[in-house]
Amino acid sequence: MSPKNFEIQPVAGRIGAEIVGIDLSASLGDDIISEIRQTLVQYKVIFFRNQQLDASKQVAFARRFGEVTTAHPTVPSLPGHSEILDLDYGRNVNRANHWHTDVTFVDRPPLGSILRAIEIPLSGGDTVWANTVTAYQDLPTPLRNLADQLWAVHSNAYDYAAATIDLSEEFRAYRAIFESTVYETLHPVVRIHPESGERGLYIGGFVRRLKGLSQTESDDLVRLLQSYVTRLENTVRWRWQEGDVAFWDNRATQHYASDDYGSQPRRVQRVTIVGDLPVGIDGKHSEAIKGDSSAYNRREAIAA
Repeated sequence: MSPKNFEIQPVAGRIGAEIVGIDLSASLGDDIISEIRQTLVQYKVIFFRNQQLDASKQVAFARRFGEVTTAHPTVPSLPGHSEILDLDYGRNVNRANHWHTDVTFVDRPPLGSILRAIEIPLSGGDTVWANTVTAYQDLPTPLRNLADQLWAVHSNAYDYAAATIDLSEEFRAYRAIFESTVYETLHPVVRIHPESGERGLYIGGFVRRLKGLSQTESDDLVRLLQSYVTRLENTVRWRWQEGDVAFWDNRATQHYASDDYGSQPRRVQRVTIVGDLPVGIDGKHSEAIKGDSSAYNRREAIAA
């Protein structure tokens, strides 16, 4: 790849880079796609400004990195586009203002997510990503050794966007859709990245409990591990503009959508790429406990 094709500009010290000088709607060569993928694995989340993508072109770009999933295991897709999750936060009560990794409640969570900004508030509405690999590296050795042995149950029967006990009727209706089919999956707390070989903390807002521990022990330990993920040194914050595209490695990040824009409109659309079965440091794979996600991943379920 010649430097004249595009420029990589790191955004934060440990995570995030903007790629400048590339048109994602163009017919990109395999060499460019390979460079983009390598940049994604290195920086965990990459950003593209001023893109001219529509829904079909967004899906076409995503397919250069693998098969795409359906929009979501339970939430309906954008009409006419089965691969696109339409996140219209001006009317949607689910604002995802909680740290999470996308769709970890299934056994094959997405490899990556590609988000396109359609309508952005004048102020607020930023997204923050965290590097779960550097978070793992930050752990003191005794805590790292403990994390290496842990497995966590993830489920969509826990709503990552709700921060209040008093739920509105609108939110209750959304939650009923989100939990219309309950999924539970056992994942390693420390996941081996299938491309880089790096170890990263694989937790986030869908974790319900740790295998072999009480609920109180689970909550306390997950909270401690999560505090390393969300250290400012491990994060990057992106101020959206209409036309922006963010592409993140769902195997090595968490993210948080800031709910600080009141009633201003905010609409983005997401496409996710089929992932593989996570693997722990002991070589064991994740295991589905409840729910068949093969339709979401467009493939037959494969036993761990």
